Amino acid sequence: MRTHRRTHRRSARVEYHLPDEAQSARRARRLTAQFLARPALRAGGLDAGQIGDAALIVSELVTNATRHGGSCRLCLHVSETQVTVEVYDGSPGRPDVRPLTTWGESGRGLAMVRCLAQRLDIARVAGGGNRVRAVLAL
Repeated sequence: MRTHRRTHRRSARVEYHLPDEAQSARRARRLTAQFLARPALRAGGLDAGQIGDAALIVSELVTNATRHGGSCRLCLHVSETQVTVEVYDGSPGRPDVRPLTTWGESGRGLAMVRCLAQRLDIARVAGGGNRVRAVLAL
């Protein structure tokens, strides 16, 4: 008889509900940095640059969600190979990555997220709203 050993992968997940306020993006950035800086996650190979990238992505996505969709929900999931950031909003419109222009003063956030993330997905959510997911490789 052969036995199978299960390998236990380290992962962590957290969820935050953020109000429709200008300070939500700053709060989300701080919460993200604190969550990802936990010793158990840092021991898994997460470095300061990756934490900074994740915090920047969270800031951009939460800013969009609160600006266009009211309050939002932020979910962070860390595994051995990636950090997944998901932001849910109640906006009736779908966020789009706009082309960058020389003189544009806004609309660059999703383009920046797309550059930092390994993958960026935008999907409508049943019942209304959107889910924007960015995946960062570790």
